Amino acid sequence: MKATKCTSLAKLQVEAGHLSFTCATPREMIGMAHAGLGSDLLLANETLDAARLGAMAKLQESSMITVAIDSDATLAAAAKAGIRNVLIDVNVGLARCGVLPNLAGALADDARKHGINVRGVMGYEGHLMMVSEKNERQAQVAESMMLLQRAAKDVGGEIISAGGTGTYDLHKNTGVTEIQAGSYSLMDTQYSQLNLPFEQAMWVVGTVISSSTKWSVADVGLKSLGMDHGNPSIEHQSVWFCSD
Repeated sequence: MKATKCTSLAKLQVEAGHLSFTCATPREMIGMAHAGLGSDLLLANETLDAARLGAMAKLQESSMITVAIDSDATLAAAAKAGIRNVLIDVNVGLARCGVLPNLAGALADDARKHGINVRGVMGYEGHLMMVSEKNERQAQVAESMMLLQRAAKDVGGEIISAGGTGTYDLHKNTGVTEIQAGSYSLMDTQYSQLNLPFEQAMWVVGTVISSSTKWSVADVGLKSLGMDHGNPSIEHQSVWFCSD
């Protein structure tokens, strides 16, 4: 869900046997629940916003809401809002969110003292998604997941959540119980470099407005392109740059 942000596509995934969804924002969590897709939702980013946490807490009578926490502050905010289920977010090398592995158990103990159910741990190895050589990517994933496994032993619970589109197939022996991959469903030009068994779902139609002997200029619409993952691609040619 964090990739598609579309409940219609999520429903297709459910029809195909999909069970749980990872969301990036409280708004996505709320939208999924209202669409009847709240059987198991994870907010994988921490939040301190009382109103948003409260809105998610109200959904718990009909939906399974789980929130990632990584600090005393995020725990306190979740507890005050009445959140019932959390995962301990562990820093496995991405250096974004996540508690240090050796501190994860203490945070889990504190959460249980607040009456919160700790379902397990999550550790997103996003820094490894684009390691180009697969054997090297596999080795680095194994190192990151050793950190997560150590934290999981201290935390307890039944869930060890990790992975992404670039590493989904490297977790057969890591002990991970669920994969957080999302980009596979639509794909992008960045992940296409890894020769994954997924195809790009959408293309933008443009018009060539100028051409010379060595290059052409196309009117595609810069805002129609997902520039957060690099330049767009074109079959049998290369994109030099995008200009506004």
